[in-house]
Amino acid sequence: MPFFTVDAELPGRRGRSGVIHTPHGDIQTPAFVAVGTKATVKAVLPETMRELGAQAVLANAYHLYLQPGPDIVDEAGGLGAFMNWPGPTFTDSGGFQVLSLGAGFRKVLSMDANRVQADDVIAEGKQRLAHVDDDGVTFISHLDGSTHRFTPEVSMQIQHKIGADIIFAFDELTTLVNTRGYQEESVARTQAWAVRCIAEHRRLTADRPERPAQALFGVVQGAQYEDLRRQASRDLAGIVDSEGRGFDGYGIGGALEKQNLATIVGWCVDELPDDKPRHLLGISEPDDLFAAIAAGADTFDCVSPSRVARNAAIYSPTGRFNITGARYRRDFTPIDGDCDCYTCANYTRAYLHHLFKAKEILSATLCTIHNERFIIRLVDQIRAAIVAGEFDELREDVLGSYYGHSTRAQ
Repeated sequence: MPFFTVDAELPGRRGRSGVIHTPHGDIQTPAFVAVGTKATVKAVLPETMRELGAQAVLANAYHLYLQPGPDIVDEAGGLGAFMNWPGPTFTDSGGFQVLSLGAGFRKVLSMDANRVQADDVIAEGKQRLAHVDDDGVTFISHLDGSTHRFTPEVSMQIQHKIGADIIFAFDELTTLVNTRGYQEESVARTQAWAVRCIAEHRRLTADRPERPAQALFGVVQGAQYEDLRRQASRDLAGIVDSEGRGFDGYGIGGALEKQNLATIVGWCVDELPDDKPRHLLGISEPDDLFAAIAAGADTFDCVSPSRVARNAAIYSPTGRFNITGARYRRDFTPIDGDCDCYTCANYTRAYLHHLFKAKEILSATLCTIHNERFIIRLVDQIRAAIVAGEFDELREDVLGSYYGHSTRAQ
């Protein structure tokens, strides 16, 4: 059975629906992958995530490396067994966290040789915690200040021990403020790291043939530059091992300006093979979901639904709102009368308002349940609309209601 199959396509566009086949079950695409950074979606039971319709969860290699350690996850039987999640799992490579946490609180890396010394202390007066070279990244743990080093080989070794079904090649995070020259260097470095990741992935797979097969995705960088994005995509698609096998899929990462998201995804998709899935890292807003899917993204992940829920921000068909507002103190209606989640079936806005005001932990659980269900359900509707040929009608209806204006011309 092939790893990925396409079932339906958007006429005249790159979007499609399909199925990713993993050892722990199928993922119907397009799919939103819930983020469980430290082997848990914060405040919500894995069993509840399953009930919400989540098809897969993504954990972070950097965080699990630091705590509890990949050896412990491996000994537990892998990520799914460790966290009691029976379905498909992803891990990202740790590259984003190594570089963003190490760069400081603004997540800005400027490695221009003429400014390295000045950039050793960032704007907030904090010392830089990560340093990049052609072999890998040396960084200081944000937990205890200890020094560590990630290379492509180390990232593969960690992810193999964690045991997710889909893992990502180690890449270098850049931002929109990096110079064009540095972006070129970074794309070349990520390409070289990708070659090393495939080689180490094959070696580790051969060493433990009894373990379920893991799919490896390459990661496209190149920031806002069309030529770099296209070059990075072509180069990654051209990497094969001694047996002629390349990456099983591709991630589209790095800095993406919201207004150019669909355009950048489109550049990458143009150059990537049609028979392999494409994962867009870090999106979940409704307009971004429609734009990314139409441009050809198959899966995507984001911490936002759970993160904003813990801060009282609630998704609804007419937009996002803050449940701590005074108007909700005596509002005894559900968040959304048409939502089928546990929270909307059993609790009122007034009660959720009270929980946040009282600083009760249950507030995070109930609101995360709703927000995760909102996004999962929306992506399910988009997938069904692609198959039914009703994508544009759904987009107009959903975004018109959510943002309060027509989207037909967008």
